[in-house]
Amino acid sequence: MAASRDIVIAGAGIGGLTAALALAQRGFHVTVIEQAERLEETGAGIQLSPNATRILLALGLEERLRTHVVTPEAVEIRTSDGRAHARVPLGDVAARRYGAPYWIIHRGDLQSALADAVRVNPGVTLKLGTRFEDYVLYPRGVSVACRRGAEPADERGIALVGADGLWSAVRTRLGHSAAPAFRHRTAWRALVPAERVEPFSREPAIRLWLGHDAHLVHYPVRAGALINVVAIVADRSASPGWSHAAPREALLGRFPGAAWSAQALSVLMAPSQWLQWSLYDLPPLRHWGDGPVTLLGDAAHASLPFLAQGAAMAIEDAAVLAESLAHDPDAAAAAAMRRYEAARRSRVRTAQRDARRNGGIYHWRGIAAGARNLYLRAAPTRLLLRRQDWLYNWRPTQSRR
Repeated sequence: MAASRDIVIAGAGIGGLTAALALAQRGFHVTVIEQAERLEETGAGIQLSPNATRILLALGLEERLRTHVVTPEAVEIRTSDGRAHARVPLGDVAARRYGAPYWIIHRGDLQSALADAVRVNPGVTLKLGTRFEDYVLYPRGVSVACRRGAEPADERGIALVGADGLWSAVRTRLGHSAAPAFRHRTAWRALVPAERVEPFSREPAIRLWLGHDAHLVHYPVRAGALINVVAIVADRSASPGWSHAAPREALLGRFPGAAWSAQALSVLMAPSQWLQWSLYDLPPLRHWGDGPVTLLGDAAHASLPFLAQGAAMAIEDAAVLAESLAHDPDAAAAAAMRRYEAARRSRVRTAQRDARRNGGIYHWRGIAAGARNLYLRAAPTRLLLRRQDWLYNWRPTQSRR
């Protein structure tokens, strides 16, 4: 039988590790199972807006993260011809406005910081090389069937959290048959040493270039030593596999020199190696959980990257889940799970919707693109920043309202 404060989390990604730390901070003991044999520093850059960083800081992670992050001074929006249309201040402006910093970081650095904190936390046990297979509900908890190599294993707790990503096995076990939806976009990502790009691209800023059926984003990570580059293009069919190497020439064919400025093309030319992956999101689920079982992060609400909130939404989930379980520790875990889901559903659906909408706006052409550009040039800076208040001002305590 599980102890009254044991929680099992399937998945040691950003959401799962953050949830483990948040739960341990509130006195729970957490077992995290992860099918990978080791946590590798894979991935590219991610943006951590104030709604996410205030949670990470509250978990005591500032010292582990500070040496890896870059604090961008602004988001600068340009069109493919090189013209700058808007500059939304971040840096000190965002920190004062929202009470927490806006950071950009390599995904591997964030995951390593979370994993290091987990390993030294007596309230968390991390079990790598352990694959989730099934669960069985009992009157006082849940038994989680796993496999470590060829050997079956079992973990018990009062609750199970599926934080196992876009292709979640826990979600499938909950009875959700709808697959993630390919959204006719393909992303190409690369990391390049800062010395290989022009000084313009090394500046502490997020630069977003908008074009016809394509856009480009780049910013420094790893304390400025690397430049994260992401190019996204319209595509009719999904590529095989999750992420695979692709030739630079194929990408450059989607960014013709006649339409894209020399500065943008110089960024695209800098990396010698690219990884390509198809973009999916998850249609809204009818329900996230069953009794003391629930989902978190991409497993529940995978989103397109056009709002830069995928990691932030998972981090928010983790904080609200921990708050819900700790709110009445003597009550049934199932009730806490339903409170958590109810607190999150509307917000994450709005984030998914806005990300999907941005993906269309970024690729507009003709009259629509002209109207978009005119709005960006005419809108006061304070208005552009205010449009993000609903995202960046959020705090976990709002989930109780």
